[in-house]
This record gives sequence, C-alpha cells and structure tokens, in this order.
Amino acid sequence: QAWQLLHNFGVEDNPGFGLVVHPPLGKQLMAAGEAVFGYTGLGWRFSGAVCGVILAALVMRIVRRISRSTLIGTMAGVLMIVDGVSFVSSRTALLDVFMTLFAVAAFGALMVDRDDVRRRLDTALWEGRIAETPWGPRLGVRWWRFGAGVLLGLACATKWSGLYYVAFFGVMTLAMDVSARRAYRVPRPWMGVLRRDTGPAAYVFGLIPLGLYLLAYAPWFASETAVNRHEVGQSIGPRQWWQPPDAIRSLWHYTYKAYHFHSTLTNSAGNHHPWESKPWTWPMSLRPVLYAIDNQDVPGCGAASCVKAVLLVGTPTMWFLAIPVLLYALWRAVVRRDWRYAVVLVGYFAGWLPWLANIDRQMYFFYAVPLAPFLMMAIALILGDIVYQPTRSAERRTLGVMVASCYLALAVTNFAWLFPIMTGLPVSQMTWNMEMWLPSWR
Repeated sequence: QAWQLLHNFGVEDNPGFGLVVHPPLGKQLMAAGEAVFGYTGLGWRFSGAVCGVILAALVMRIVRRISRSTLIGTMAGVLMIVDGVSFVSSRTALLDVFMTLFAVAAFGALMVDRDDVRRRLDTALWEGRIAETPWGPRLGVRWWRFGAGVLLGLACATKWSGLYYVAFFGVMTLAMDVSARRAYRVPRPWMGVLRRDTGPAAYVFGLIPLGLYLLAYAPWFASETAVNRHEVGQSIGPRQWWQPPDAIRSLWHYTYKAYHFHSTLTNSAGNHHPWESKPWTWPMSLRPVLYAIDNQDVPGCGAASCVKAVLLVGTPTMWFLAIPVLLYALWRAVVRRDWRYAVVLVGYFAGWLPWLANIDRQMYFFYAVPLAPFLMMAIALILGDIVYQPTRSAERRTLGVMVASCYLALAVTNFAWLFPIMTGLPVSQMTWNMEMWLPSWR
C-alpha cells in the first residue's frame, strides 16, 4: 500500500486490497523511505528504523526530565536499545512503531508542559496573583500541550489505537493541572482547572487530533479513484440538507467499513491464527509473533541443519519482570505519591487496558509495541531508586551501583543472545531450541 501511495498521489485505489483498514499516515511515512531507496527491504524499512532511533532518544530524554538525572535517562536509553520488541518493530514495515513514536512524543510534550505550568505558577506566586481569584491565575497559551495534541492527532492518523492515548493523556494532563494548582495553594484548585484548563484541553485533545486525522486524508479527498471515495449514490443514498458534504459522508462510510472489519475480527466468528495472543500475555511477552522462519536446507551456521527466523519477542531480562515492576510502580504512585511512576503507568495502561475490553477479538503481540517505552521508563526509575540512596552508607550506595550495572550488563547480554532469532541470522537447530525459553514461544 505504501508503494502505491508513492506512485498514485498519496492514495490507494487498488481493488485487490479489498479493504484498507488503517489510516494513511503510517503508510505515507513508509512511502518516504521507498521514495529514496526504492521498493526494497531498505526502502520499506528505512522510515521505521529512523523512528526507532528517535524513539530511543526520546525515552532517554523524557526519563532525564522526569527524574532530573542524566544517569537514569541514560539507563532508560540503554534499555530501549536492547529491548527486543522495540528493535524488531523498528526493522519491520508495520504501523505500530510510528504510532508508538507519536504517543511517546506526546507524552514527552506533556512532561515539558507540566514543568512549564509550574514555572508560570511560580511567576504568578512571586507577582502576587495566585489568590486574585479562588481558582487561580490564567496560564496563557500552553504550546507544549498544543504540540501534544498535534502528536496525538498524528498517532490517530496512523492507527485508531492512538485514541486510547488521547483519552488517557487528556485525563492525565488535567490531573497534573489540579496537582499544580494545589501545590501553589490555589484556594479552589478543582474549580480552577474546570474554569481555566478544561476548555483549552478539550480543544487540544479533541479538535486538534480530529483536524490532523482529516488532514492525513487530504490525498484521499483530492482523488477521484481512491477506495470508497465516491460512495454517495452507490453504498449510501443522496445527501439530505442536514447532512455533511458528500466527501465527508464517503469518508464516514469508509471508516464504518474499517470499523466493521475490526469489530468482527473475533475468535467466536471463526477467526483464528496460530500466533495470536491475548492481552494478559503481553506484559511478560509470553506469546511472541513469528514473522518469518526458514528451516529447510539453510546454510551458514556450521551445522547440518540451520534455522533462520525473525521473532518479535521482548528481551526477557526486562519483560519477565513486568508484573513486579508494575506492582512496585503502583505502590510508589499510590502509597508514596510519586508522580513520576504515576505518569509512566498512565502511558503503559493506555496501551494495554483498552484491549482487555474485548478479549474475543483476534489480537497479536505486536499490539503491545507501545508498552515497551513505558516499561523501560519504569525499570529505569527503579534502577534510579536502587542507585540513589543519599541517606544510606557508602557501602550501600556502592552496592546499588553494582546491582544496576550488573542488571544492565545482563540485559545487553540477553539481547545479544537472542539477536540471531530477531534478525534472521542462521543458527543451528540446537541453538534455536536453546533460545526458545518457553513452550509458548514455539
């Protein structure tokens, strides 16, 4: 589809596609790589690889900001680099890495907005404007939050699951606003957020994403031959005076057909796949996805029988610890009131909890790609708690540094061990069996 977008003015019109069930932005980004390197493996993977590199840098920078520690940010970046899910998804021409990048970038923008809000409230405090009204001062135009809305619109224009982040991040930013106004002793912080912040937030998390979503369809609107472009008079009736223009009605019909496809792709309807999985298996990477395998007459491993495979699997050093990591993060967020863990959990749960609402749907582990950055953030924060113990003895602090260093070394080693089965390098049948750690990986 990306190749046709490149050569057909940004739209798909091939009836052989049957039904195009995802928005166009991710495919347009893939087409950019194909425009440079052609219809080759490098061409269709290039844009995703660039996004993967940016994603690792973003995670490092975000953790640096919320932890105020370059060391903790660096550890988060290392964990992202050696995470199997992030690595494989960045090398595969699927949409998830693009949506993940936009969602994480929006999260980062909201973290900057949080700091900016407190800076503005600090200025208002020194100027004596905090208590001018019971609900506190106006904060002006919040450009970082506006940017988050733009990025979330791009996420939705890549995959509809970006809507989950719109909802979760919208609630999160209002909660951070309440916390900020309360911290600066605004007399009525909840009413202040309701009067001062809710309207702009509705604009940023409602109209802006909708506008960006429609903008991604600009080539579709301009085309005369795009899929479902002219459905008025065919699948849908003539326009009534109270209805939107025909182009919008056609897009709505197109969207409904895509929604119908997704909503009926269920196990109970007979849709099964050998590598499908359910959301409760995703946190620990219990059921990965085998993208490719060749075990017939494969040379190159020095054995009589070799295997080449590409497996989307999380590095066990991180993913097998997901449950205790999440429980510790919940304890820190709820009991210790640690906002850093709270916001990371919001990002993680935005990519996971909504999928539990329809467990009958056919699902795959690559839907969990957006979980990886937030899992790495949480682990990095925990490593920071282990390393930074200013009230403990020098021996205890040294032990913390050693524990964190050993863990990072183990993560790098674990990634290196699984590297061949994530990149299609030939390995012997014995090595393949050794790398299949769980029966559910087969």
